[in-house]
Amino acid sequence: MKKNTLATIAIVVAAAAAGTWYMNRGAEAEAEGGPGGRGGAMPPTTVNVVAPQRQDVGVDVAANGTVTPQRTVDLRPQTTSTIRQVHIKEGQFVKAGQLMFSLDDRSDQASVAQAQAEVQRGRASLADLERQYKRSQELVAQKFLAQSAVDTLRSQVEGARAALAASSAAVRASQVSASYTSIRAPMAGRVGAINVYPGSLVQPATSLATVTQLDPIDVAFTLPESSLGSLLAAQRAGKVAVEASTGVADAKPITGELSFVDNTVDASSGTIRVKAQFGNGDGLLWPGQYVNTRVTVRTIKDAVVIPQNAIIINAQGTFVYVVEEDGTARMVPIERQHAFGLNAAVTGLTGTERVITEGKQNLRPGGKVRLAAGRPARDKQGAQGAPAAPAGKDKAA
Repeated sequence: MKKNTLATIAIVVAAAAAGTWYMNRGAEAEAEGGPGGRGGAMPPTTVNVVAPQRQDVGVDVAANGTVTPQRTVDLRPQTTSTIRQVHIKEGQFVKAGQLMFSLDDRSDQASVAQAQAEVQRGRASLADLERQYKRSQELVAQKFLAQSAVDTLRSQVEGARAALAASSAAVRASQVSASYTSIRAPMAGRVGAINVYPGSLVQPATSLATVTQLDPIDVAFTLPESSLGSLLAAQRAGKVAVEASTGVADAKPITGELSFVDNTVDASSGTIRVKAQFGNGDGLLWPGQYVNTRVTVRTIKDAVVIPQNAIIINAQGTFVYVVEEDGTARMVPIERQHAFGLNAAVTGLTGTERVITEGKQNLRPGGKVRLAAGRPARDKQGAQGAPAAPAGKDKAA
């Protein structure tokens, strides 16, 4: 019983001592200005700030595309014959008009020679009839020949001239047929697989080889119909730049321009087909290859650009904190125009502010701040840290 009484007395004494200490500390704090320290002010919040940049920002739409040649020609003979000689190799680049295959042309050359002989005979016959007609005119003038005989000779001359014209046309026709035995490249391009060899019998249905144009070359892709209005507006304003990248490490994107917008939106997918044309002298784009494309549908001129990690979105809206001249934080409402990479183009800022990027989670409007580097927030010598370099054009937000 005595032990319990002593324990109770000890507890009461300890509680009284604790209460006295607490009251004394409260009085000291109150004497200093309140519970927060001297003057009741919260300690400054350490922050990092950046200066907004002004630049033109392209609003882009990204899509997957397929490289498609502008022209691909499947070479086939126009006559039934045999291959006499193959003048090219598989994979070779050829020029327009370059000889590729020679067919057996002996029969065609004989036909040309026969037609040319007919022309020579017709010329000789016409020359003889013209001489007779000229002499008959002289005899008629001397009244040694009847006019009817002259008329007959004139008809014969006209008939000979018509026959000569027909023979000349036959020569051209035979020459056209003979030209089918020389198969030439219809355009500049690259030769595909060769399916025949010297001595092969070929017919009009036989595929000899294909020639594909590689420069310039197209990339076909689809865009959502929501981008159609901006795309058409950009096309009316001038050339629309398109970038294509193959995904190869360290490969630079290839720049081309929009060349085609389809006249119908695919109702099932809500997309529209478009094409862009690229110069391909280096052969970086290959038919059938998949590429990543990026088309600039509009450009925001002289936009204010800040890092996206400076933007706060909550129930109050979208805003950023900026540092005032007196070293306090001020909340500035903004609107995000376009996001690209780590940055975003926004409205609501003049571009001269110091925007807080780190430490903003502990801020309240009017709260004191200090820069992470230890400089006072009133220092006008620029923001702590520069904004990230503007990333390349990215997908539209």
